[in-house]
Amino acid sequence: MSALTESGKRIEPRVPGLHSRSYPKLMRRLVLGAVIFSMLPLLVVGWVIYLYYFQFSMSRMVEYFQRTVEYNRKIVDSFLKERASDVKLLAATHSLSFLSDSANLTQIFQVLNREGSYYIDLGVIGETGKHLAYAGPYDLMNNDYSNEFWFKEVMAKGIFISDMFWGFRKAPHIIIAVLGSEGGSPWILRATIYPEFLSSLVETKGLGRTGEVFLVNREGVYQTNPRFKGKIMEKTPLPVDSFTGESGIRATDPIRHFGPIASDAGIFNIDLIKYALIQSHPKEIVAYSWLKSPQWLLIVKEDFSEVFGDINRVNTIILILLHSSVLGILIVSIVATGHMVRVNTKRDKEAEDLNRQLMQASKLASIGELAAGVAHEINNPLAVILTENQVILDLVEMEQGLGEEFKDQLGRSLVQVDAQVERCSHITQNLLRFSRRMALPSRSVDLNAAVKDVVGLLEKRAVSRGVNISLDSQENLPKIPGYDFELEQVFVNLISNAIDAHEGKPYGSIHIVTRYDSKRHGVVATVADSGSGISDENLTRVFDPFYTTKPVGQGTGIGLSISYSIIRQMGGDLSVRSEAGKGTEFEIFLPCRDGDSSDSEQTRSKDSKDDLDEKA
Repeated sequence: MSALTESGKRIEPRVPGLHSRSYPKLMRRLVLGAVIFSMLPLLVVGWVIYLYYFQFSMSRMVEYFQRTVEYNRKIVDSFLKERASDVKLLAATHSLSFLSDSANLTQIFQVLNREGSYYIDLGVIGETGKHLAYAGPYDLMNNDYSNEFWFKEVMAKGIFISDMFWGFRKAPHIIIAVLGSEGGSPWILRATIYPEFLSSLVETKGLGRTGEVFLVNREGVYQTNPRFKGKIMEKTPLPVDSFTGESGIRATDPIRHFGPIASDAGIFNIDLIKYALIQSHPKEIVAYSWLKSPQWLLIVKEDFSEVFGDINRVNTIILILLHSSVLGILIVSIVATGHMVRVNTKRDKEAEDLNRQLMQASKLASIGELAAGVAHEINNPLAVILTENQVILDLVEMEQGLGEEFKDQLGRSLVQVDAQVERCSHITQNLLRFSRRMALPSRSVDLNAAVKDVVGLLEKRAVSRGVNISLDSQENLPKIPGYDFELEQVFVNLISNAIDAHEGKPYGSIHIVTRYDSKRHGVVATVADSGSGISDENLTRVFDPFYTTKPVGQGTGIGLSISYSIIRQMGGDLSVRSEAGKGTEFEIFLPCRDGDSSDSEQTRSKDSKDDLDEKA
């Protein structure tokens, strides 16, 4: 619809889709704007934070390594000083004559090892270099130590702690020797330390799988066993002379680099960052500290990749999150702009579906009006049939010439005709009530009777399909408010579907159970079959109108929908449980009403006749 301005110019309305060609261009601009104003600041801030955290974390790890080596050095220093104090105290508090007694020396040796097995043996050596007494596992009494290096050192210095050496026992060991004097004659008290205990002081606790701690002397000879390559008395490949100062830390590359790491080079230590990031040969962190006496070098060594492994993993996660965020912004921008197009498409589809449903509803309304008219017209011949049937029944009673057996059979047939006419009357009445929304008074219905009637009606059909119907009814169930013909219609639909569910099977079974539910004060009926079952995707739609899985021409899809509506109108509930290939079970719950009493068959018959007469 168009309009005119005051000048007479025609204004045409904007039609959706008229400028649809501009949508892709607008979409590209929106995405580009999101990238420029969101991604670039995020990248700049993210990389600054990354570099700062990287340097800060590496500096903290270097400091931790330095503290670790100092801690181990103090332990070794303390141990050697304590053992030297033990030997000095023994030499100062005991006379040479007392210590020269092997029994006394053995007792002292045992006392020393009571708190900790530090010592291998204990010996008293005279100025000639031979043992005056010995306590230990080796046969060393006849050895002459006057020409040994340690003998000369202790004679000159008064106390001496040796490096690891072989000696007469042909096994690596360390000695602590103290010079004593009695009557102007010098003598030596010597204690030998277990090398294994010294190694235990520098175990690799707290280090990773590539970490190791060991001691070397000035010549680079191992004083303890390293964790990996080498052993005691062998020479280390590390350049010991390059370890200057009391302590420090080195970054080593076995091929091309060996130098110190400066942990205080500022926030951005470019050398350290480059060394960590450049992938070359395996790199190591080596922390060291010199002992004062003896002059041993304590080394803590670990692969660079393991020391900074956690930091590298965190940094990798940061980079992944950073670039994922950037990628996420790009994806969200594209998805959000594309979502608008999809929303419009979805709305068009929903409008089309609503139009299709409206047409279907119109068709159903027309069919309902037609069915209501047909039902009204059928009521007239039904009333005539019912009347004539009653006349025939009366004539049979009055006729004297008929045999009693014949009269009984004919009477039962006429009663059956009367019952079926009544049923047709109920059906047409229901159609009229549905089409005109007529409210009919409810009656008291016997559930067991309704189920029994439907089973009798469908049993022959079930037997022809090889399906056995079993009925387990609880006696004396209370009556329920409703209409018996509606309840029968529900069971006809459920049992018919149960029979059809055995299509393609040679045999099957349908089990129907009725019982009273005292907790909910109502009656429950279950119809369970051993048929093909219902898949999960179809189970949620079984009560939808016009939904069916049967072949074309074999089902309308309204039976379960109508059954569900009837049960809900009666105040009850209809539920289903099924598993594909194993069968289906429908459960009906109907509430009871206190004080209900069932109508007799004659009363219901009379009511039906009166209804037919009124409609006629």
